[in-house]
This record gives sequence, C-alpha cells and structure tokens, in this order.
Amino acid sequence: MQSALKQNFYNSEQVALQESVKKLVEETINPHADQWDKDKIFPAKEVYKKFGEAGFLGIHRPTEYGGQGLSYKYNVAFIEALGYSKSAGAAMAIGVHTDCTTPALVNFGSEKLKQDYLVPAIAGDAVTSLAVSEPGGGSDVASIKTTAEMRGEDLVINGTKMWITSGMQSDWACLLANTEKEGGKWFNKSLVIVPMDAKGISKSMINKMGMHASDTAILTFDNVHVPADHIVGDPGMGFVYQMKQFQDERMVAAVGTLVPLTMIIEETLDYCKQRNAFGKPLISNQYIQFKLAELYTEVEMIRAAVYMTADNIEKDEDMTLMCSMLKLKVGRLARQVTDTCLQFWGGMGFTEEVMVSKAYRDLRLGSIAGGADEIMLGIICKLADMMPSKQK
Repeated sequence: MQSALKQNFYNSEQVALQESVKKLVEETINPHADQWDKDKIFPAKEVYKKFGEAGFLGIHRPTEYGGQGLSYKYNVAFIEALGYSKSAGAAMAIGVHTDCTTPALVNFGSEKLKQDYLVPAIAGDAVTSLAVSEPGGGSDVASIKTTAEMRGEDLVINGTKMWITSGMQSDWACLLANTEKEGGKWFNKSLVIVPMDAKGISKSMINKMGMHASDTAILTFDNVHVPADHIVGDPGMGFVYQMKQFQDERMVAAVGTLVPLTMIIEETLDYCKQRNAFGKPLISNQYIQFKLAELYTEVEMIRAAVYMTADNIEKDEDMTLMCSMLKLKVGRLARQVTDTCLQFWGGMGFTEEVMVSKAYRDLRLGSIAGGADEIMLGIICKLADMMPSKQK
C-alpha cells in the first residue's frame, strides 16, 4: 500500500535516511527477533553501538555532543523506519533511548552532565532508562514516593521504580525523585541522572504478556549516593521537565506504530487473497474488503495527524494537545487493527507464526505506557477547556 501522504511529507534525504535505517534493522534486529523474544532480553549494548556508529541515536541532537544536528522531521523519519523491526521490544527500547531518557538532559542539563552521559548515549556506548513510574504511582506522576535527600555533597536516593524499560542492562537512568522540602507535589521533584552501577541498586525482571525482547525491571534504591550536580536543570523543576519529556515519548508511540499497522493490514490482505473458504478467496467477502478499507483509512488519518504535528513541533509550537490525542487514538487503533485482522486470519492468527498474533500482544501496551488512555483524556479535557473550573 503506497501512502501519498508519506511521499509528500519526506524530502529525498529523509527518504534515504529511512532506507538506511530499514537496512540496519533488517541486518541487526530482524534475524534475531524470535530468539530475543525467547530470551526475554536483547543485547542492547551491541545493537545500540551499531545504531550509534550509523549516527541514528542523535539525529536531531546538537553536533557538539555527537548528534547530527538535523531537524525534528529527520528524527520522525528514523522512528517511523524503526517500525520495520520484527522485534517490537527492541524498537521500543531504542525509541526510549533516543526520545524518552534524553530530552530533558539535552534541553536543561549542565555541560558536565551532557559530556558525561549524553555523549556516550548518542555514540551508542551507553544504554539508558527512564525511571519515573512506581508500584504505587504510574500515571499519577505527582504522587511518586522516591526521595533524593541532600547529604553533604551527595543526593541519597531511596525508593522503588517499576516498569523500567532496559532496566536490567542500562548504564544510567534519568530518575524522578522528591528532592525539595517545599513547592508542593508539583515543584518538589527533580530529575536526577543515576549511574546504574552505583552501590545500593537492586534489579528484578518483570515478566510481561508482550514486548518480550525488551527487558523491563523493578529497580530498588537503598541509600544510593550520587553527586548533587547530577540534578538535571533547576532543582524542583523535575515534574515540569518530565511532562515535557512525555510529549516526546507520546510522539514516538504514534510515529512508531504507523509501519507496523500498515504491514499488518497488508499481510492480512495478502492472506485473504490466498486463503480459500467455501470455494473462493476470503477477500471475495465484501465485509472483509470494507473492513480492511476502513482500517487502512483510519491508519492514513492518523498518519496525516502525525505528520501535521511533526511539522508544528519543528516550528517550536506547543503540540501537547495533539500529542495527547495521537497517543490516545493510536493506542486504540492498534487494538482495533490487531483484533480485527487476527480474526480474519482465523486459527492461524492464534499461532506464534504470524506477525498479527505478536502485534496483538505487543501493541496493546500503547494504551497503557507513557500515560494511559484515561490520562490522555484528562489532558485533552483540560487543554480543550472541557472541565469545571474547580478541577483545572
């Protein structure tokens, strides 16, 4: 299925970039995807190094830190092309590395932090994690309990973080903790860069229904000491910085789902053309034709909205509302596409042999991670002035 929207959105350099990314994905990730799913982890250090050497881990980051200094649309092209990965878990982890753990460091971090932590991340010499969610506070970020108290020249961190992507093998984490005595729950938090080899950190793996290749951890911090200068930006501004980082994460979720959803529809269409039932191909059934046409239309509408949002982000416009809308809709559309197409595959759709069955479990995360659907609806209501004044 050729998308006129895609052809008109990217310039020739961005198209060439996507071809290079797709080639690297096919060489580095796809041959190993099934084994990584069985292992429930992928060798992030090896994979990231290859992507770093190709210049893909800092496409829109400043050149002085090893980035390419290109515009945001080049990064969108990269994230979309990652969708050709047969390992959804590996692709997600790379997106977390490029667009979830580093934005605040890029925008607000000190020069020392950037040299020590951003440079190796862009080069592919470090694996990174974002440590925000906790057992008692996932979507409710303001209610996190982890503390980072000042003692002498150190911050001493205590608490537990949960659902941490690449948590079993990351070299450093961008961690949100309560650091200030005052400011209320909105301005008492800071983002802290925490080396994951620091004494007092323990890790345990979480078994998940999908995204198997992406190791996901519970991290426990027991009197973990890090230098006080590891706070990103201004102390107490961590919640604000993290809300900004979430917008990058939500765009990644939307952009990164375009290729998988399109491929699922394409593979289902091919299967329905080949599979005979009652003496004729399944695609002869007008219901199936119309349903696939409807799903394809929905994907292209999301694509149009994603591209429009990317254009406006490149113009430095505040796209928080649109990012939240996209995150909501793409999560729900992924559920609709995978469920409908799996049904058309019949019994084969319930096996491990086809893409749609893996996507059914992997893409379900889209309505949960990075802010659940209900959180997105709350943001939309607030920004669209749909709430009583007392709740704003």
